[in-house]
Amino acid sequence: MALWLELQGAVNVRDVGGLPTVDGRTTRSGVLLRSDNLQDLTEDDVAHLLGQRGLKTVIDLRSSGEVHLTGPGPLKASHIQDVQHVHLSLIPEWDGEPDQAEVDRALDDIAQQATLPSLPDRSRPSDPTDLAAHYTGYVERAGANIGTALKVLADPASGTSLVHCAAGKDRTGVVIALALSLVGVTRAAVVADYVRSAERAEAILARLAATAAYGPGLVGVTAVQTAPVASSMEGFLDAVDREYGGPHGLAMSLGVDEETVARLAARLVGTSRGR
Repeated sequence: MALWLELQGAVNVRDVGGLPTVDGRTTRSGVLLRSDNLQDLTEDDVAHLLGQRGLKTVIDLRSSGEVHLTGPGPLKASHIQDVQHVHLSLIPEWDGEPDQAEVDRALDDIAQQATLPSLPDRSRPSDPTDLAAHYTGYVERAGANIGTALKVLADPASGTSLVHCAAGKDRTGVVIALALSLVGVTRAAVVADYVRSAERAEAILARLAATAAYGPGLVGVTAVQTAPVASSMEGFLDAVDREYGGPHGLAMSLGVDEETVARLAARLVGTSRGR
């Protein structure tokens, strides 16, 4: 089971090592981390990530507007030169649009309000807390960036990598779920890892609600509305199976070839059963 990292400035951080694969192996610890926004990391948090965790690459899935409004995080300080930062927005962006508009679109998913513009030929989920259609929308609108994220994770030079967005559950959840699925982690384990963010729903909401960027859009929102539900990831993975022939078919459509998938598996999965 994925290990929680108890940091002072982020509340939804875990190592996705220890997850079972279909062939009886497990994912390696210390290779792939997932997190909510890193903006509030303390000096001790940074020291832990760089020292004890050996962090080398950060993949930021937030929109440009979110990044602009919150400013550079402490891992981007000038004295930290060994961390590669890769920004790959999964939220639609338009030139000249106010930053807050992009933040508001991100909040549509964070708060599970299901208010994104309708996608062509898709019906809305009947359960307002089910975000399967939103997650499929990430693939349709930002598939190239998802593909790039998977390629970065597959690169041995990336070292210990951390994927994050604002809450660490939706955009991050999709990229992590695809990476895990591609290397053979069982569907049950993929869904269970996604749902684990529900354990931190209250803390995630409190943290975002206290910010100038996200707070106004979260007035009246409850932790229940922010907590991920299994049907969201199940529905997304079902859609991937139905429309792309599975995670591998989707990866190929995003320019992630089998050689890259093999490199990803070599990085994320142990070489023998029980390792």
